Amino acid sequence: MMDLPCVQWQEHVAQKWSGLDPELKDHFTSQLEIDDVFKSALTLATQDDVDFLQSTSAGFSVQKDTEQAATCRERGNSSFKTRDYTTAALHYSQGVCCAPQSSEQLSLCYANRSAALYHLQHYRESLDDIDKALENDYPSHLLHKLEGRRTQCLNHLSVELKAKEENPASKNHKGLDRVKRSSFGPLSFGVCPQAAVSFSPEKGRHLVAAEGIAAGEVILNDEPYCCVLIPGIGEVTGKGGRQDGGRGVLFGTEHRRCHRCLTETLCPVPCEGCSYSRYCSASCQRDAWDEHHRWECPLGADLMVMGVMSHLALRVALKAGLKDIQKARDPIRDKHTKSKLSDLNRESSDSHPCHASHYSNSYLNVFHLLHHLNRHSPELRFLCAVTIATLYQKLSRAGPPSASSDLCRPSAANSQSPDEEEGTADGNGEQWLLGSAALRHILQLRCNAQAILMLQDTGAANSPVQSSKEMRIATAIFPTLSLLNHSCCPNTSLVFSTGTSGSDLSADCSESVAEYRTAGGVTATVRAAKVINPGQEILHCYGPHSSRMATQERQRLLQEQYYFLCQCEACTQQKEEQEDRTKGTQQGSGWGGSPHESGLLCGKCKESLKKSSGDRGIGLMCSSCGHSMSSSEVSHKLQEIRADLEIAVNLMERERPDEALRQLRRTQSQSGLILAETHPLQGELADAMARAYATMGDWNKAASHLERSAVAISSQYGEDSIELGRQLFKLAQLHFNGGARGAALSVIPKVRHLLSLHCGPHCHDLQELQAMEDCLRG
Repeated sequence: MMDLPCVQWQEHVAQKWSGLDPELKDHFTSQLEIDDVFKSALTLATQDDVDFLQSTSAGFSVQKDTEQAATCRERGNSSFKTRDYTTAALHYSQGVCCAPQSSEQLSLCYANRSAALYHLQHYRESLDDIDKALENDYPSHLLHKLEGRRTQCLNHLSVELKAKEENPASKNHKGLDRVKRSSFGPLSFGVCPQAAVSFSPEKGRHLVAAEGIAAGEVILNDEPYCCVLIPGIGEVTGKGGRQDGGRGVLFGTEHRRCHRCLTETLCPVPCEGCSYSRYCSASCQRDAWDEHHRWECPLGADLMVMGVMSHLALRVALKAGLKDIQKARDPIRDKHTKSKLSDLNRESSDSHPCHASHYSNSYLNVFHLLHHLNRHSPELRFLCAVTIATLYQKLSRAGPPSASSDLCRPSAANSQSPDEEEGTADGNGEQWLLGSAALRHILQLRCNAQAILMLQDTGAANSPVQSSKEMRIATAIFPTLSLLNHSCCPNTSLVFSTGTSGSDLSADCSESVAEYRTAGGVTATVRAAKVINPGQEILHCYGPHSSRMATQERQRLLQEQYYFLCQCEACTQQKEEQEDRTKGTQQGSGWGGSPHESGLLCGKCKESLKKSSGDRGIGLMCSSCGHSMSSSEVSHKLQEIRADLEIAVNLMERERPDEALRQLRRTQSQSGLILAETHPLQGELADAMARAYATMGDWNKAASHLERSAVAISSQYGEDSIELGRQLFKLAQLHFNGGARGAALSVIPKVRHLLSLHCGPHCHDLQELQAMEDCLRG
């Protein structure tokens, strides 16, 4: 779904649309070009809109604040006393971001963070913070503390250096578990030679296999043109008790990741102008400032009100700048681009696909993505246009910072501004092109935005068993990845990596990858999830997947957001099965003829229930005894089981595993009357029981329940799914912790196969798996 502005702004614009004169509505709706829509929005966006945005954004202050910095430092001190050094570092980092430049609070937050980092054994980072505290006038009567800590850090680093010199093999320990490289050879960014761009009127540009591609091979590596963190996602609390009246202090992705490259960090470098943006390094801070943040910084609170998509659209335009925007709009260049596409289309129609290695991270590729202007509803177009026009007005009034005159300097191109053509109030020459480009991008993003997913730790920080869940941490636009069309059952898998999440690229990749690690940091890697034969299309899932969602729901969501009716293999096959079931019912069989089972059991004979349609409406019927249940009955029972499961999980989060286990046993006893072992909810129950037993240190019982969970996951996602790979990885860990050497060694090969297939041979989990296997084999 599109990340829209906050509800207050949506309601404000909706009221504006409702009160608009019918002629103005018709005029706005009739516009067929992005420029014309933006010009109309500029005339319709008023001072009242700017004032409303100002009042709404007041609740999202990003100003530096000495008192807020002191509060963060006090919270850090509380966590430090309970030896929760990670949470303490996060609190001190928040204080660093809130503290004004060259203030005493800034020096104190840096000094305290250096102490937390020291206890976490991050000695180099601790030394950096000591230097920063001294640079910001740290109180002289406390200097002895910093000097003592500096000496301790240097001693530890000296010991580490000596150990490395005595054991050279430790310098390249990752080489021990290296798996054979892809047969494609080094691939930095772009599309592999075995894939090619093709074209058809129905599918547009898309990727096909020009040669056979083996399962697990890298097809595509791409970097985002721009990305924006999603605030508040993956919030976690520290173990240091409850604060603020019993509520834990929460840290979202915006506190724990670099706002440019998404790398995780406990010691971010703050923006000098606002308290929100932070970075993993001074170089990322400088690059972000040059690319976009020097204009975004004064609009920080406004951008939080306007939502992630508005923010990303504006960031894309700011990064491109007027020069690249004008190049993309240039009629001669545009004609040349269309000519090249026309040539490509002719080649493709003659069954001669064009290799895609020329696709790169250029603004031209982003600019020419389809925006579907006239497919969006008038209300959505109006919301997007007024949102961008209001942001544009605020940006224009704020004026460029001292170092950013390049953006506002008109180029040599002789294009007219809206002032000259339409008489608008804005007098900034060609700068209006920036707003028009941002509107183009926000409309493009509805169909072309890509969620960046990462595994995030969930659950209590002090639990002996850490749970993880795949979460959307950012939204991005990828120029090359956008070539892939959708399938509800794709033949590829997609993984993301950052500078610290463990690259799945070969260690022998070209230098361009190393350069990119410094410049960007986020990588999207597409691999073949199965063998792809020559001529087959390379397909990616846009979200609605056949293993998670029914056909009708998938098709509805895809039609609403992407404007196409999905006719992929999964949708076609499931539709045929549904027709067969309906035909079977009409012929009097009373139940569907599909071999696919529902995962539900008959309450009388414990045989499987199957979907059917009858006098009572759509429901389920037992093929053995004829007992049936309506869909409402089934839904009610499943809701009861899920509610009980949530109670148990909540008890575990509150560190009460005994009570959670009792609750889970009762729930599992009830679920066994209706749920088969293959039902997804049965798998979730078994997983929760495994977690409860592991929390209590009973590794063998935990493993037995996790094995049951793996059965359900295999049934839902498939034997070759990444979901099964992650579950079996947890199972290997439980066997290892429980000393079950044979059981652990038996499951490790399957885990290695699945993780290598989907995540590549150099992912972090495979390194851990190799270390585990080495230990088990002595």
